[in-house]
Amino acid sequence: MQIVAPFGYKEIAPLYKTQKVLLPKAGEIPAFCRSLNALPISYAEFGVASRDYPIVFASGDEGKSYAPVIVVGMVGGENLFIDGTAWDPSVYIPAYVRRYPFCMSRVTIDAVEQDQRLTCVEKEFLSDKGELLFDAKGEALPHWKPIERLLSEYEADLDRSREMSSILADYALLEPFSMQATLNAGGSMNLTGMFRIDERKLEFLTATQLKNLVKKGVMGRIYVHLLSLDNFGRMLDRKAARSKN
Repeated sequence: MQIVAPFGYKEIAPLYKTQKVLLPKAGEIPAFCRSLNALPISYAEFGVASRDYPIVFASGDEGKSYAPVIVVGMVGGENLFIDGTAWDPSVYIPAYVRRYPFCMSRVTIDAVEQDQRLTCVEKEFLSDKGELLFDAKGEALPHWKPIERLLSEYEADLDRSREMSSILADYALLEPFSMQATLNAGGSMNLTGMFRIDERKLEFLTATQLKNLVKKGVMGRIYVHLLSLDNFGRMLDRKAARSKN
């Protein structure tokens, strides 16, 4: 059996009802978030995430597939929304961060990917000093129920994200772009590897394609994504303010 850990996780293991887990303290942020300048978001997060972050699309397989991400830093290894060990409380914290150290993973057995997902946890959080998440009868305890709901809803929403990204790619709506800026504190910045919707191509879609985008809720997210790109300017202001401190 092969279990693949999500990006940023070290080593995950299946979660059993008899295990104790060290639950993160309120507001505690995974260490890997401090050195990432982009983080995945899901279909349902577009609206709330667009208030604070630029939403772009990224590809880890040279354009074979795409996924929506929020940009949190203007250079590699930078997260402008983390101060010390805490995420800025005035902005939205993505579900990818909030679900840690748990996740749901697809399992591969004999080179065949299984349909059923497995609830997993970062191995280093398994400890006798941790907390039980289920009672002696195997029933979920109150503090586990909201985590379980977040995991299941987020995983289902990722399927909608993958479908949306596949449609955008099939309709040839994604184009590569980069951001260049001269910083007030000196030096320049060049952010690459991003994709955005080419708005000009929307007018060349067929009636069937346009209807499909509207029916699946993708059209609304296209414009949310395009409007969110204005947040690059706010991020430059955030970076400049941090440089002064």
